[in-house]
Amino acid sequence: MKSLQTVLIINAVSSGATGLLLLGLTSPIAQLFGQSSTGVFTEVGIFLVAFAGFVFYQSRRHITSAKAVRFIIALDLLWVVASVMLLAWPSAELTGIGQVAIAAVALWVALMAYLQTNGLKKLTA
Repeated sequence: MKSLQTVLIINAVSSGATGLLLLGLTSPIAQLFGQSSTGVFTEVGIFLVAFAGFVFYQSRRHITSAKAVRFIIALDLLWVVASVMLLAWPSAELTGIGQVAIAAVALWVALMAYLQTNGLKKLTA
């Protein structure tokens, strides 16, 4: 099992990379998802870069804050719930690639939440 700090770093790097990808390739990604508007992709990219910075900062602290890790886990779980809701939303009109991408990212984020929860249990035990 990975240490909590390692999982936080993995979460930070994957979130930051996704955010930068969304910011750098907004229009092509929107097209892949079957969307004409790019605003939401830019907003999600900005959020992910900021989230990644916060998660990375927490991963580098000498003494990890249990409260901060719980906040990260809560945001990760909120991401998963929002992803499921988006996939179930009938008027979302996403392409198959968009649906698969959202589902895959939601699974990844759920894994991060799970591993962080396990790491937090070890930290507070």
